[in-house]
Amino acid sequence: MATVRERLMTRDEAADFLGIRPQTLAAWVVRRQGPPFIRVGRCVRYRLAVLERWLEARTVGQVPAEAINRKGARDDT
Repeated sequence: MATVRERLMTRDEAADFLGIRPQTLAAWVVRRQGPPFIRVGRCVRYRLAVLERWLEARTVGQVPAEAINRKGARDDT
């Protein structure tokens, strides 16, 4: 059985994970934009690990882990 990170997600599941509308993902597929996807017949599927890497690559202004204290707040001192 596939692990959670290897399981193929539907468009609705992937859109929910990304916080966008499924229609946005559908439009990106047509334009070959957005996160990499897998075509299974006529269906489009996404891997969680790939979505996580895709998001990470688009993160702007990352704060180093050392600068975040245990409560999740920035340590600007």
